[in-house]
Amino acid sequence: MILADYLRQRIALVDGALKGLVPDEDILPATLHRAMHYSLFAGGKRLRPILLLAACEAAGGKLEWALPAACAVEMVHTYSLIHDDLPAMDDDDFRRGRPTNHRVFGEAGAILAGDALLTQAFLVLADPSLNGGLEPAVALRAACLLARAAGSMGMVGGQIVDMESEGKRVDLPTIEYIHTHKTGAMILAAVQIGAAIGKAGPDAEGSLTRYGEAVGLAFQIADDILDVVGQQDLIGKDVGSDQQRGKATYPGLLGLEQSRDRALELSSMAVAALTVLGSSAEPLRQIAEYAVNRSS
Repeated sequence: MILADYLRQRIALVDGALKGLVPDEDILPATLHRAMHYSLFAGGKRLRPILLLAACEAAGGKLEWALPAACAVEMVHTYSLIHDDLPAMDDDDFRRGRPTNHRVFGEAGAILAGDALLTQAFLVLADPSLNGGLEPAVALRAACLLARAAGSMGMVGGQIVDMESEGKRVDLPTIEYIHTHKTGAMILAAVQIGAAIGKAGPDAEGSLTRYGEAVGLAFQIADDILDVVGQQDLIGKDVGSDQQRGKATYPGLLGLEQSRDRALELSSMAVAALTVLGSSAEPLRQIAEYAVNRSS
């Protein structure tokens, strides 16, 4: 399997499905729908939906079962980026290589676009006409996993601890808390939702959970490193912004070399967790390696 080809195919698949799950840009209120489309279709790696699809297939499920849920996860992720970029939070000017949502649509427009995407995600999971005909119990499980990962015990909780830690000396447990909640929780949820939709047995579910935990933290450590050594034209956002804001990061505490070592260790742990799944998990293995070796 050539990972680059796999990722391109999966991105195209997710993008095509997303277009059918959000209102068209010209439907009233058109400004709001344009703002939603602006960030949702601005590019990006689509890592979370791709992980969800790959986990579903690794568990023995079919791609089409999981595609609407994968889109729902991407909607929640995009909402979080829109809000994360706001002046009240990170005040970023660029995201995915273009001006952030609030720079184009204003702060109120960006807030509402994020709100709308978050709400649309749960409509997709709950509405049988949109969720691909998931069994009600599976749809409920997916919605619960996504809500828990996105809320105060997951991504939003990690975001506020991240903001409260700016400009302060923090220890490693605090940084791990921020990373495993702000970023890792949604990555883990994507893998767990895929496992649930794919009807994974207990062993496969446990294996995929361990994988999601390790790859989620590895991915964020790699992001921390890229903020130091990356190129803005490749990563699509401001470089060095973490240091300027006094963000709590792995390189800031441990240095680049130890941070790279930890990311590689976590990637190896993620790969090792997949042993019981055999060849069906090959995309997940390669994604774990890509997560820490990428340039964007």
